[in-house]
Amino acid sequence: MSNRLPWFLILSFFILLFGCAHVISKDLREKADPSLTFRQVLQNPNAYKNKTALWGGEIIETLNQKDGTTLIEVFQRPLGWREKPKVMLPSEGRFLILAEKYLDPYIFRMGRKITVAGEIQGEKIKPLGEMDYRYPLLSSEQIYLWTDYYPYPYYYYDPWWYYGPWWGYPYGWWGSGFYYYDHHYPHHHSNHHHHD
Repeated sequence: MSNRLPWFLILSFFILLFGCAHVISKDLREKADPSLTFRQVLQNPNAYKNKTALWGGEIIETLNQKDGTTLIEVFQRPLGWREKPKVMLPSEGRFLILAEKYLDPYIFRMGRKITVAGEIQGEKIKPLGEMDYRYPLLSSEQIYLWTDYYPYPYYYYDPWWYYGPWWGYPYGWWGSGFYYYDHHYPHHHSNHHHHD
């Protein structure tokens, strides 16, 4: 009789072990003001500059800009357990995420759920149909891209990121597909590629 545990028991163990973890770091969650609502910021984004916010929703569009940054337009949704957007609850509007890196529009494509933490940069006016829409603009200190079928996330941290297998720290998942950042460690690289 083999001493090896069945693969599904090992997989279940890691899902249970890591599945309850917050997707946004404790430092950023503590910096975010829980009394500051998206609706408040939407009314006057410039009044809340440099405040840390924790928002989420569904991606509308991802635009790579000439200066190497990426602008993500998001249809806001309230956050639930583990900071996951609740798509069954009504949205309060739209906002923009500014990432100081190139992010692939195929990965960050329309309809995918996203959670982001960062500083409010004020507002950006963009056309929406035949009207001008005032978007709250949020910097991306940490981004989490959700998936509905496997615990297989895409992490993006600014300014450094690491791509590695499930045995990484502090978050781990089945297969290679988590991103981890820490200011105190040097850069890491991997030849693995993310598959959705």
